[in-house]
Amino acid sequence: ALLMVNLGYEEVYEHWRHTKIGFSFGDLSLMLSLEHWINDFLMAIFFLLIGLEIKKEVLDGELSDMKRAAMPVIGAIGGMLVPAAVYVIFNTGTETANGWGIPMATDIAFTLGLMALLGTRVPLSLKIFISALAVADDLGAIIVIALFYGHGFHWEPFVGALAVIGFMLFLNKRKVYNISVYVALGLVLWFLIFQSGLHATLAGVITAILIPTRRSADLPLIASQTAIIFDREIQNI
Repeated sequence: ALLMVNLGYEEVYEHWRHTKIGFSFGDLSLMLSLEHWINDFLMAIFFLLIGLEIKKEVLDGELSDMKRAAMPVIGAIGGMLVPAAVYVIFNTGTETANGWGIPMATDIAFTLGLMALLGTRVPLSLKIFISALAVADDLGAIIVIALFYGHGFHWEPFVGALAVIGFMLFLNKRKVYNISVYVALGLVLWFLIFQSGLHATLAGVITAILIPTRRSADLPLIASQTAIIFDREIQNI
């Protein structure tokens, strides 16, 4: 995009950005611009992958400690509230006072992209912290948009989305580990959330939460326990 615009092909880029792509099947139709597919669908996949990585770290990694896990959430809340408060101070009583939600956006995805380019030069703990911060910040933005800036909320697909979430939770409790089942349900969830009027990236985060994961085996502990049991059996013999 940067190359095309700076080389004089901005009209071509704008045409591509607004090109409608989608599908129709009977009465069901979903035609979105390329920009919407990137913002709503690809970003949902992005947050699905990030969410899975964070869940792994929460269960058995850098964020398994409650204090460490709380820090990205606290950082995200502060990063949203402070800019909004500054905006309100300078815009109270003006026509633009309702725009307090605009400076709450942090665009952490750009930071993650830069860290990906730097590769191993960035400490793993920093990558995990920023990733968790990005998810918490995105969830906060979704809540703000839904409560204060939402337009055209539709109950029917929202209820359908809740039903899909309930079924995924049931599969999670039954320890169904088949990833293809959750991917298929996640696609249905994405469509229903999008149709409800909420931000569709929420589907990626919810799917990541509901995919069951196994803790890593503690090999030294298992080895020591096995040795103790073996030693007892030998003594019994």
